[in-house]
Amino acid sequence: MLDRSVFIAKLLAALGCGLMAGVYLPFSTFLMRALTRLPPAQGLAAMQSINATIVSGGRLHPAFATPFAGTAVLCVALIIYALTRGRQEPHALLLLAGGVLYLVGHIGVTGLGNVPLNEALAVVDPTSSEGTRLWADYQVRWTLWNTVRTVACLASALAFSLSLRG
Repeated sequence: MLDRSVFIAKLLAALGCGLMAGVYLPFSTFLMRALTRLPPAQGLAAMQSINATIVSGGRLHPAFATPFAGTAVLCVALIIYALTRGRQEPHALLLLAGGVLYLVGHIGVTGLGNVPLNEALAVVDPTSSEGTRLWADYQVRWTLWNTVRTVACLASALAFSLSLRG
């Protein structure tokens, strides 16, 4: 029974990490570039709208929150499993790597990098000179952090996928 539960947790973690990478990848590869082609006030307003759709009333949209937080919970559980099972778990290092990459490279980067930038962007007037300055800096910094979390999610998905091998 435990083996089946661990397999399902690994599979769901791999899928969750891959799903989150799939959410972020378009932003780093073409969406942010498309927004930067717009006049600054329009690009900034569009990003404010995207962010407000993801976080409304201080709560994450359920379609985003479920894989975002659910995968984090699975990562914590798999890290604990790997640390407590140690040598009996043939893929313990992959579970540790996948979990740490997701928690640090995705959850940590989101909280320390992307969220503060989003919060600063949310309160600025898109038509102001301050908004124009903020938007120019935001595009570069936010995309960099977003790329880091995309790569972390992909690497986590790979580690969890490899851990599924018999």
